[in-house]
Amino acid sequence: MADSEARWYVVHTYSGYENAVATTVEKAAENRNMTDLIIEVNIPTETVTEVIDGVSKTSERKTYPGYVLIKMVMTDDSWHLVRNVRGVTGFVGENNKAIPLTEEEIRQMNLEKHELVIGYEVGSLVKVIDGPLAGFSGTVDEIEADKSRVKVIVSMFGRETPVDLDFDQIEADKN
Repeated sequence: MADSEARWYVVHTYSGYENAVATTVEKAAENRNMTDLIIEVNIPTETVTEVIDGVSKTSERKTYPGYVLIKMVMTDDSWHLVRNVRGVTGFVGENNKAIPLTEEEIRQMNLEKHELVIGYEVGSLVKVIDGPLAGFSGTVDEIEADKSRVKVIVSMFGRETPVDLDFDQIEADKN
């Protein structure tokens, strides 16, 4: 099966069993030669910094406790492999039918990294093409690729004004 047929599914687990489920699914896929069906197993985490009594402590915390995300090609065999792992209570979906995540959900969870190509860099002259400042030109001051945002310095009423815009609201100025 092609990787292009694989979709992300959410598996509900007993609380605290996320790591065990992820490891077991990966090992079972290898043992049964199903790595072409079970592509990737992911437990989304976030880095959290806590300050207690003036001491800063950084730790990893599960973003969705009780859930494991699996990129897989859904077949009867792959469904049974995942469903029969100890600690799995089922797939997230309707009427016992697993429903894959949408592209928007995948993007919001940062499950897949997409290469971003933009036609400008810090210091480039750009033109605003969308929003209330459409038609204005400015200079790129800062690029936040992880948020798809850019800070542009626009001259308005004789003053330099920083403006935060989305990548799709500007284009490289060809003048």
